[in-house]
Amino acid sequence: MQPDQVSIAAQGLMKGRRVLVTGGARGLGLEFARHAGRAGAAVVIADILANELHAAAEGLRAEGIQAHSVVFDQSNPESITDCAAQAEQWLGGLDGLVNNAAITNSGGKALNELDIDVWDKVMAVNVRGTWLMSRACWPALKVSGRGSIVNLASDTSLWGAQNLLAYVASKGAVIAMSRSMAREMGVDNITVNAVAPGLTLVEATEYVPKHRHELYEGQRAIQRQQVPDDVSGVVTFLLSDLSRFVTGQVMAVNGGFVMH
Repeated sequence: MQPDQVSIAAQGLMKGRRVLVTGGARGLGLEFARHAGRAGAAVVIADILANELHAAAEGLRAEGIQAHSVVFDQSNPESITDCAAQAEQWLGGLDGLVNNAAITNSGGKALNELDIDVWDKVMAVNVRGTWLMSRACWPALKVSGRGSIVNLASDTSLWGAQNLLAYVASKGAVIAMSRSMAREMGVDNITVNAVAPGLTLVEATEYVPKHRHELYEGQRAIQRQQVPDDVSGVVTFLLSDLSRFVTGQVMAVNGGFVMH
């Protein structure tokens, strides 16, 4: 963590808040859970990668974070409902949801090379899964009275990345859904926002070719590689009481590659 982020965590910004993070076994999801936990939140991380997930939760607990793990499949509606119920039960309620679970699967292929099955799978996980998890958590977030949903989008949808069509389309849908969800859920004092990171150094981006990394680094206003800590602070802000009147927004976190 950077010094300023350590300071935020020390202030207990998230003290007493209960947060579910999907796709939390590794990468950005795990860092979101760690950052919120260090700021005082109790967290549930959920993922389909069972072994990595349980190890990640154990690691969080070793840091003194209240953490629990739930194995689930975001392409399965029943699994999503069960995950939300388990998270609520373990946490004793729910104040925040980070819809981070997603798949890429279409990287490196032109639109005329994409298989229909791949397109459908990406949409089922990234779009339908985000909707269903939000729906499943809505009652608990309503009871909270200060519920927050953070949907992970991508800046690829803001600049139109090529050879990544299914993923880009799915994240564009997440942005649009976040706006609609914000209006529907606002009556229950639930905020809904989207965070659109740039190309970040995590396991999920290891497949990205060198020239794409160079494109980002060369055209960012802040010309360096993007790391998970760059995104975690924004997600924690949107989960916290500091952002109670921020909803329906898209926050591009990419060092100025796209200025939204």
